Amino acid sequence: MNTHVNLRAGLLLCCALLLSLSGCIESFEPSDGPVTQNFLVVDGFLNSEGVTTIKLTRSLGLKAKTAPPVEAKAKVFMEEENGPRYALPETQAGTYVSPRLTLNPAKRYRLHFNTANNREYITDYTQAKRTPPIDKVNWQVEGNSVRILVSAHDAANQTRYYRWDMDETWEFTSAYHSYLEYSNGKIRPRAVDIYRCWGTQPSGLIKLFTTTKLSQDVVADYPVLMLPSNSVKLRYKYSVLVKQYAQTVEEFAYWEALRKNTENIGTLFDPLPSQLTGNIHCVTDPAELVLGYIGAYSVQEQRLFISRDQLPADWKFETGYETCGVPDTVSGFYKDVAFLTPNYLPLEDLEGRYTAQYADCVDCRRRGTNVQPTFWK
Repeated sequence: MNTHVNLRAGLLLCCALLLSLSGCIESFEPSDGPVTQNFLVVDGFLNSEGVTTIKLTRSLGLKAKTAPPVEAKAKVFMEEENGPRYALPETQAGTYVSPRLTLNPAKRYRLHFNTANNREYITDYTQAKRTPPIDKVNWQVEGNSVRILVSAHDAANQTRYYRWDMDETWEFTSAYHSYLEYSNGKIRPRAVDIYRCWGTQPSGLIKLFTTTKLSQDVVADYPVLMLPSNSVKLRYKYSVLVKQYAQTVEEFAYWEALRKNTENIGTLFDPLPSQLTGNIHCVTDPAELVLGYIGAYSVQEQRLFISRDQLPADWKFETGYETCGVPDTVSGFYKDVAFLTPNYLPLEDLEGRYTAQYADCVDCRRRGTNVQPTFWK
């Protein structure tokens, strides 16, 4: 979760003074500020119709490029108000997973956990909501882009606040096809294909919509994702899994603030990141700031596929390997030296010589997996 907290007001005054002296308008990068205070980050939601996954990590600075440190060995529970509690065992460091549950929509639930250093945390109780199904995930070409659109409705007019996130998967190939591999001093035919792979990543976008100003609780062709016409993701086949969540007004406001924070960090005249106040509290130390918001709702999903032959014929796609040069030629006499490292690979046999290239340009597994996803078609 890319969560940002407030910067010191003095930063704005300092930058304003510098601008007045220089007479120029320049963008600035906010310092890490209080984010380096190692705040606890709670990511996930209470799944009212399935498995709940909660991840506990620690915050990093805005410029950090490493994965956030995990909060391991916590004791985590989901609790029904005046009712039972359900344990979420730790399945891997910092990740806590419940059994499959169906929560009572007439009841309220919360998350309750203790960290390994005996600090206790609770969330506010929240009503278990049912997310309506996605009516349709569609796509259309708009100029030099593809837009992914989602439609949904709630006939009972009970949802009103919607959130979506997306997981993207695409087929791709490396720059060069390697038909050979080097092993134990010998060149032999390659046993495993490393040319064709699949990449997967979350979109990282926060997409929200409310129907409170509409007479009916209907979402019609709301754009949740855009792909440029030259995207490598569209080169062969592309798929997106859209996940829909019903939100309370309080959680919707939290995600809207988070969206503004993550999208508006940039120039001096963008709004400063606001402090995000979620619904998670430290019982041990009420003054401790905890980042995150835990709601209770079900999730609805729908998957979409787009093939190359469905797109305009004149679109030209990036390969992702534009910086790869022409393959080298290696004499068979030097093969034991050239191919000793896994970072340099043979491609084809030229009768005593071999074409070769760096693995980053040959082995697609460095950017994805060569195992076709089970949902692929």
